[in-house]
Amino acid sequence: MTNADPFMAIADPNRRHILEDLRRGEKTVNELAGQLPISRPAVSQHLKALLDSGLVDVRSEGTRRIYFIHRPGFDRMNMWLDQFWS
Repeated sequence: MTNADPFMAIADPNRRHILEDLRRGEKTVNELAGQLPISRPAVSQHLKALLDSGLVDVRSEGTRRIYFIHRPGFDRMNMWLDQFWS
């Protein structure tokens, strides 16, 4: 994971939509692109930002790359937010 700010990553509405799709289950870039009004390369760029921020992870299955929610990234965000309610 890099030091990319996860809050900056979720500021983009397309990235939030991608996260909502991935919350429902693992998906490929093509599956995600089919749900958005942007190109497949644009979805790949958004996924890169989500990967860099630690909110999404990826695994390879043959020639396919399967994207999924990376729970520890969200746990870190929750810990940061929780300090305001303690």
